[in-house]
Amino acid sequence: MDRYIRQIPIIGEEGQKKLKKAKVLVVGAGGLGSPAIAYLAAAGVGKLGIVDGDSVEEHNLQRQIIHAGNVGMNKAESAKAFVERLNPDVEVEAYPFNITPENVVEIVKKYDVVVSCPDNFETRLLLNDACKILGRPMVHAAIFGFEGEAMTIVDTPCYRCLYTSFPKADKTSTAVMGFTAGFFGCIQASETVKLILGMEVLRGKLFRGDLRAMEFFEVEIDTNPNCPICNGEIKEIIPENYKN
Repeated sequence: MDRYIRQIPIIGEEGQKKLKKAKVLVVGAGGLGSPAIAYLAAAGVGKLGIVDGDSVEEHNLQRQIIHAGNVGMNKAESAKAFVERLNPDVEVEAYPFNITPENVVEIVKKYDVVVSCPDNFETRLLLNDACKILGRPMVHAAIFGFEGEAMTIVDTPCYRCLYTSFPKADKTSTAVMGFTAGFFGCIQASETVKLILGMEVLRGKLFRGDLRAMEFFEVEIDTNPNCPICNGEIKEIIPENYKN
């Protein structure tokens, strides 16, 4: 317990045991996933699953700092190596491929909480729907430039309640400051730990922040009666629903 001596006065030994028993899936080991993975591992989460089919590129290191020295390596495997060095107490399973409609249910059902860190709307929708179908909470974040948002989805409202339409996929790289990814990835780690410990989270609330203006606010989100996953219209994962 010496490793966790600074947080045990806050969460207690029982809280630490809850973290040890928890299984968390992080989808995306990039800008958001890197800090989320690092701080979940440091906190002593018992098992981390990490999904990412991309390889580390030099420009990733501006924000994806857990991959230092691993250019060319698969990101899930690189993240696993980082966690094993940081905290050998944590069991890590790497999934060195992308999440898809064909594999999402099989993977998500093995975990207690899903941390959504992909860089596209389609995968966020897919994770949202799989989590809803399986009854798993999902911790969402997204970033652009100095700005970002975070929301913790427990049952309803969900991600589809928040966003009813999506832009066409943009093949260009999204502009982002590295510390913006770090800030919102840390919020995801915080929300995940609070979920595990039974604390209040951003349920039904969207947190928005602008780090350049240093402005932060929350928006109350209601369940959308036309949301197809919340109203029961979507009952299973159908690949055609996730093509843009």
